[in-house]
Amino acid sequence: MKLILGSGSPRRRDLLAQIGVVADDIRPPEIDETPAKGELPRPYCTRMAREKAGAVTASDDDIVLAADTTVALGRRILGKPESAAEAAQFLLALSGRRHRVITAVAVRRGAQIWERDVVTAVRMKRLSDEDLNAYLASGDWQGKAGGYGIQGPAGALIPWISGSFTAVVGLPLAETAGLLQTAGYPLWKDAQ
Repeated sequence: MKLILGSGSPRRRDLLAQIGVVADDIRPPEIDETPAKGELPRPYCTRMAREKAGAVTASDDDIVLAADTTVALGRRILGKPESAAEAAQFLLALSGRRHRVITAVAVRRGAQIWERDVVTAVRMKRLSDEDLNAYLASGDWQGKAGGYGIQGPAGALIPWISGSFTAVVGLPLAETAGLLQTAGYPLWKDAQ
């Protein structure tokens, strides 16, 4: 049995390492991540995680772990910004407001899929021009849903969260550990 991480995210690898899990292989899936017309953030996020897990080539005995993180402002999905200008639009929309970060996790072994999603409420402080420009100049917004990563410089912009910090980073560890154990992955195998 091998554990295959269906994600190219270095943050997800780092989070797994915190619970002693190192993937045997990393196979980021190529899927269309375009939301369906009228699709709401939570169903979109769970669909993405499921599709990512299903798109990874693996033997029936292997365990595939995939996840998706979506930033939702009301019914609006804020994906990964294509440019600094789009990141600025996202950050200004989030400035001084609460939003939701949804991370869905899907674990597949053979034809069986187990999944969970975790919703965390996040508040971003009201951004000054200086805050916004300094953060955009850092480049940390690149490749991050909603245009920010709480574990980096943007942590200074987030005074409050209610929920799972690791889910906001990209992988809710408690729920992921439970899914892996349900799928038969011996989580604490090296502890004995």
